[in-house]
Amino acid sequence: MAITSYTTLKSAIADWLLRDDLTAVIPSFISLAEAKFNRRIRDYRMVKRATAEIDEGYAAVPADWLQTVRFQLNTTPITTLEYVTPDQAAEERVRFVSSGQTRFFTVIGKQFQFVPAPDGTLDGELTYYSKIPALSDETASNWLLEVAPDAYLYGALMEAAPYLDDAEKLNIWGGLLEQAMQALRVEGERAAIGSSSLRMRAQPMG
Repeated sequence: MAITSYTTLKSAIADWLLRDDLTAVIPSFISLAEAKFNRRIRDYRMVKRATAEIDEGYAAVPADWLQTVRFQLNTTPITTLEYVTPDQAAEERVRFVSSGQTRFFTVIGKQFQFVPAPDGTLDGELTYYSKIPALSDETASNWLLEVAPDAYLYGALMEAAPYLDDAEKLNIWGGLLEQAMQALRVEGERAAIGSSSLRMRAQPMG
């Protein structure tokens, strides 16, 4: 059976487990696998861009944010904000008591904090790694299922092993998952190299 959707993935998991009584819990196996994918995978297909007007010291983190790649202010010239820890941000706030040119950012809970706080409205541009869209009856597929259905299958099977008290299968499926993850990393690296080569060839000759 080709794994091309949430429905076929659930069916494949049941087939591999040789069980027809796990319909209610198989979605949980998939969700647990997705949680681990979001912690482990950093793929170019996860990179997104968001823009916002920044007019105070805090702004909401995007709901699907995992990790910042770059945060810039579209000033003239462009200002690339430097990430600092929350403790460092507190120290910088002491140095820059009044509002001024924003230079740093950090993450406090579900908000970005900017230091010093802007003294006007600034156009911000965030590039970040986003969460993998969770599969569901409403979201039948996503980029990861399209390019690495084996990772989804073995990841969910790994989550099923403790539920079924099957330590032997945990090791087997864990090994297969690592192979799928390695193949995904290699594919992503090749795509990145290919994109870099295209940009180099596109540069005008001096």
